[in-house]
Amino acid sequence: MLNYQLETDKIIKSLDHVPTLLLHACCAPCSSYVLEYLSEYFSVTVYFYNPNITESSEYEKRKNELKRLIKEKPFRYPVTMIDGDYSPEVFFNMSKGFEDCPEGGERCFLCYEQRMRSTALLAKELNFEYFCTTLSVSPHKNAAKLNEIGALLSDEFGVPYLFSDFKKRGGYKRSIELSRQFGLYRQNFCGCIYSRIQAERKEKEKNSSNDTKTVVKQ
Repeated sequence: MLNYQLETDKIIKSLDHVPTLLLHACCAPCSSYVLEYLSEYFSVTVYFYNPNITESSEYEKRKNELKRLIKEKPFRYPVTMIDGDYSPEVFFNMSKGFEDCPEGGERCFLCYEQRMRSTALLAKELNFEYFCTTLSVSPHKNAAKLNEIGALLSDEFGVPYLFSDFKKRGGYKRSIELSRQFGLYRQNFCGCIYSRIQAERKEKEKNSSNDTKTVVKQ
């Protein structure tokens, strides 16, 4: 399988100026390391567009944490932010028929594409030199699929996609460290109601298993 971190290295090595990058961001914790890394080479604009987040209170919480991170953390080159529309109906319309898909399956791939398509379109409209997403920093996200989608959208909109797998070279570990350093809110589900139900189910199963072990020990 292609090493996307090496692809990122190649792109960065080829740069002869500080290009503009529109970076889709899902939350502050995932953005922390990615921004720390990319702001060394790019002028980054963060695009917070996540119609998959079902609850408005959760959406606002994640958005405000991202704004706080950008304000409080120093970067080599300035980082700005564009606040996308909160439109959960867009996600629900897209996910019809895929409600029962397991986490990490086809519904998630459609969700990747939906958010990345909006990013690519905006990148074209605003004349950004690259676009990308923070999603690959999560060990729960399919980096190969994300890069496949990015390549297709790049061809469609004519904006170069920054191939990447940000979890590599300790990226995910660093995001946890930065989350602790800045006291960032870390959610335990991706955002949609379906992922929340699955997260709650796993938590119940875990608690039930722990209760059973306690009884056995007694």
